[in-house]
Amino acid sequence: MPTGLNHLTLAVADLDRAFVFYRDLLGATPRARWDSGAYLQIGPLWLCLSLDPAQTGTVAPHYSHIAFDCPATEFARQAERLRQAGVVEWRSNRSEGDSLYFLDPDGHKLELHVGDLASRLAACREQPYSGMQFFPD
Repeated sequence: MPTGLNHLTLAVADLDRAFVFYRDLLGATPRARWDSGAYLQIGPLWLCLSLDPAQTGTVAPHYSHIAFDCPATEFARQAERLRQAGVVEWRSNRSEGDSLYFLDPDGHKLELHVGDLASRLAACREQPYSGMQFFPD
């Protein structure tokens, strides 16, 4: 059985561009880099950037995305910093907790989010989604 998220690999068309984006805009810590990839760290997350000629930068039409934690005290500053850097926003926030939904240079859907599963469940208990069921711990 899985015990958690081990790592996340993103296919990138331009390794230099992706490396700078994740390091400089999202604050990822570089751990290793080679001709066709890089390992970075964001909090406990191991992020791999992998150069892939099949990466077209096309934005997927579905809702799948990667959400990164952001402390509430930092959200406004970080969101403004990303907007000033020219990130493309792909969705407006419709749920509990502050969120900024934006694209990376390869069209991966990302989110900067304030909150966690406990805060989301608490909000959902107040206003459940249609057909929502809750399970015991």
